[in-house]
Amino acid sequence: MPTRSALPRLMAAMAALTCVVAVFVTTGRGGVAARSPVGDLVSERTVPGAAQLSQDAHGAARFSTAGVADLRTGRPIRLTDRFRAGSITKTVIAVVVLQLAAERRLNLDDPAAEHLPAAAAAALHRAGAGGPPVTVRQLLTHTSGLFSYTDDRPFGRRVFGQGFATHRYESHTPDALLRTALAHPPYAPPGQRYGYSNTGYLLLGMVIRQVTGHSYAAEARRRVITPLRLAGTTFPGVRLTLPAPHGRAYSASGRLRADALTDVTDLNPSAAGAAGELVSTLPDLNRFFAALLGGALLPPPQLRAMRDTTASGGRYGMGLFPVRLPCHRTVWGHNGEINGSYVQTLGTADGRRVVSYRTNSDTHIPQRAETRLLRAAFCPTGA
Repeated sequence: MPTRSALPRLMAAMAALTCVVAVFVTTGRGGVAARSPVGDLVSERTVPGAAQLSQDAHGAARFSTAGVADLRTGRPIRLTDRFRAGSITKTVIAVVVLQLAAERRLNLDDPAAEHLPAAAAAALHRAGAGGPPVTVRQLLTHTSGLFSYTDDRPFGRRVFGQGFATHRYESHTPDALLRTALAHPPYAPPGQRYGYSNTGYLLLGMVIRQVTGHSYAAEARRRVITPLRLAGTTFPGVRLTLPAPHGRAYSASGRLRADALTDVTDLNPSAAGAAGELVSTLPDLNRFFAALLGGALLPPPQLRAMRDTTASGGRYGMGLFPVRLPCHRTVWGHNGEINGSYVQTLGTADGRRVVSYRTNSDTHIPQRAETRLLRAAFCPTGA
């Protein structure tokens, strides 16, 4: 559970979050949401639908949609629709690890191998070839140097590319994913440079199990999901389908037909694991990041560590990264991408203003469209 010192902050955050009033702005097929730039995220050929939920400093929320959730029926995206949140999983995993650090059940500068099952620890030692050990901190900050298993070309083709249709329902174990990663030389020695690696968070999932005796999913439910009442948030494991309600998820990569998007709603998310398997909703993501940034989930030293980007040269903390806006404000959050889904949640440093937005496609959206949306959410008028 959240540490004892964090519980009063958690209760205060919950009281504030339950007072949010939502204002809905919904459009139908091909429409653009009025008073919202979310329509810029939609593309007729590659991104069928998009949605945004923004919460201002007074607790009022605005939900906006554009395009459609389902090309077959034309229905719009709904506020409570579930979707795959990809690497936002990393923020949840980082919170659990930092709570364990606050409870002194591990130290961030411990060698990660000290908190891994024997087989994984031995594999990590062999991969290090006698060099300095990879620490828990380095796994959190993407400075471990470990090769990301998702960068393995055969694996990438099977799971994300042309082989997706054939392999989409296959299960992948953490040990097998780790073997894929460690078959490649490291990007760099531990601590030498930043390099985003899903392998780091795969290992952190193992660390959580080794330290607590429970899976990372069970600990995340106990420490984050249940206390914050994130009713639409789950770790699916090997479940192929999304919980209801949900729209569809589409991909333009690896198309089965040249003239159509591929429906990729059903898949086995075990290939993402602790690095990206989470399923959530826009209200749940807003609630989670508001509570986290507002100090409800971590004591101050751990929250400061989470936002310390020194090791990465300013690019990444621990499950959080900063985004510097044109109006010279900095907001904090994470994004997630997985087959058929893109999402990002960002909030002010105090968590009082938060925005989550998503598309039902894994096609990259134009940077200018995201910038316009974020300027509208966080910058003063005209800034």
